[in-house]
Amino acid sequence: MAQFTILITTRNRLEDLKYTLQINEAKLGDSDVEYIICDDGSNDGTYDYVSSNYPKIKLLRNETSKGLIYCRNQMMNLVKTAYAISIDDDSHFVTNNPIPSIEAYFNAHPRCAVVGFRIFWGKEMPFVNINQEKPSIMKSYVGCGHVFRINAWNSIPDYPDWFIFYGEEDFASYHLFKKEWEVHYLPDVLVHHRVDLKGRKHSKDYRLRIRRALRSGWFLYLLFYPVGLVPKKILYSLWMQFKTKVFKGDFRAFIAILQALGDLILNVPRLIKKSDRLSNEEFKKYSKLPAAKLYWKPKDL
Repeated sequence: MAQFTILITTRNRLEDLKYTLQINEAKLGDSDVEYIICDDGSNDGTYDYVSSNYPKIKLLRNETSKGLIYCRNQMMNLVKTAYAISIDDDSHFVTNNPIPSIEAYFNAHPRCAVVGFRIFWGKEMPFVNINQEKPSIMKSYVGCGHVFRINAWNSIPDYPDWFIFYGEEDFASYHLFKKEWEVHYLPDVLVHHRVDLKGRKHSKDYRLRIRRALRSGWFLYLLFYPVGLVPKKILYSLWMQFKTKVFKGDFRAFIAILQALGDLILNVPRLIKKSDRLSNEEFKKYSKLPAAKLYWKPKDL
């Protein structure tokens, strides 16, 4: 029986999804895995393509877009296998046959709830992808390439779909920490996330991404941080945004900051109601963990 289910959310990126499915099929070899794909309101033929070409894939569809986090909750709560691998529709495995090593790692670390993969962000994969890093415990993980132990997922609340996009990984990580689960980084498994990070600044959704990234960070402060630290963290975050963006003439970032502040104010009652703060001792312990390794880059680049 399959032990792993691969989860992919997609919306109007059919060509990316085609490539991801083709590459993963080759990289996974004979590994027995299940698939769940959520088509989040696409109008580019995604649903018809997947249902026609991959009849064994469990395919969900939202008639109108519900957001990435909503879709991840949908899929995670349908998983019947022991583990669930989440990747983006523009991400694929570079490591050949990674499933046995992932399963062995979980078996060797019974308190490991999530394994985050080594991620290369860029349109083209570098020629050199050798890595000397060792597995380690982290604060959090990367959404575009990780695997969840389903028993651990079932022990914590669902991702907050009202975040819409960004912040769900840290939300889960705080809850896992409070339940004494661990998040690990496994550099032996390499994933290629086919995005141009520099180009995102010129994309149409640049302002929206800043807005959602900022507000999700502020939401997390109010949900999990000891009360006395919250104002300091928000003010420092604001200062850094002005210093690195606004004071350098980034007017779109300024608008995004104002919008994020509005989102924060509107959601304060909900954040107070749903808060599950770390104690001062828990926060000190959590703060000592290494930050999530979001971006991998070979040393020769």
